Amino acid sequence: MDFSSTALRVLRQVAESGSFTAAASQLGYTQSAISRQAAALERSAGTVLFERRFDGVQLTSAGLTLLRHARSILDSVAAAESELTGSAPQTELVRLGMFPSAGAVLLPGVLARLAATSPRITVTTREAGTPALLRALRAGTIDIAVLTSRPPHRPADGESPRLHTEIVEDSELLVAAPATGRFAGRTTVHVDELLDAPWIASPSSSSEPMLGVWPGLPGRPRIVHITRDWLTKLQLVSGGFGVTTVPSRMSPVLPRGVSLLHVDGVPPEVRRILVTRLPGRPAPAICAVTRAITSTA
Repeated sequence: MDFSSTALRVLRQVAESGSFTAAASQLGYTQSAISRQAAALERSAGTVLFERRFDGVQLTSAGLTLLRHARSILDSVAAAESELTGSAPQTELVRLGMFPSAGAVLLPGVLARLAATSPRITVTTREAGTPALLRALRAGTIDIAVLTSRPPHRPADGESPRLHTEIVEDSELLVAAPATGRFAGRTTVHVDELLDAPWIASPSSSSEPMLGVWPGLPGRPRIVHITRDWLTKLQLVSGGFGVTTVPSRMSPVLPRGVSLLHVDGVPPEVRRILVTRLPGRPAPAICAVTRAITSTA
């Protein structure tokens, strides 16, 4: 088998992006060039590596096996390039992925703790939803993913080998409402009262549910605003333009004019924060960042 580093980068990017089109955009190639590289890679491997689906592209079991080796090969190529050019980093790099809103409540404390205890570690971050973070983790373009899950808290994905996961904390889901108006001065609300409330939500997709609407709502929600940005959501709540859901963990960073309400009439909704990485023995820097995350929480 003869694999070029370019072909292996294509494999890694398709695994992360979930489609040939998105991979082409990230790598600066045309989609046809990506398709040719993928076909050549499969011919060289002598097996099918990509499962073409209506909703994108996934790696087959053979593709995942090759991806595991591709990560090591591409890391070695990058290390050799750094040594040959004399640009070897003076610090240890850890690439951290986080779900939206985790940065506001966890990241500043994590970075401050690392600056005090492990100044030789440099952390880069990216924010994405759970499916994208899992793809990036499997592809080897991030080292750690901070994820959130809801009951019954199943494994993050069904691929093999299973990812290594640690529980950081459980956080109760609450309703963020304007401090003035219908729910002013209250600390609880019955779920039936939320049915006709104006909701501020995030867009949903085939791989992620809609966020921002109470999951046990007894009927169809009345959604008035849709936005991915948590700050926009909370500012709209502060202005009196609707309600949304937030984990109790976010209470320290809420803007003025936002109140948190516990929901009565249904069992508590618990959101679990997880730290996930690839299986195997982690590098010391990855262990240090993981400790900083759990200690900060």
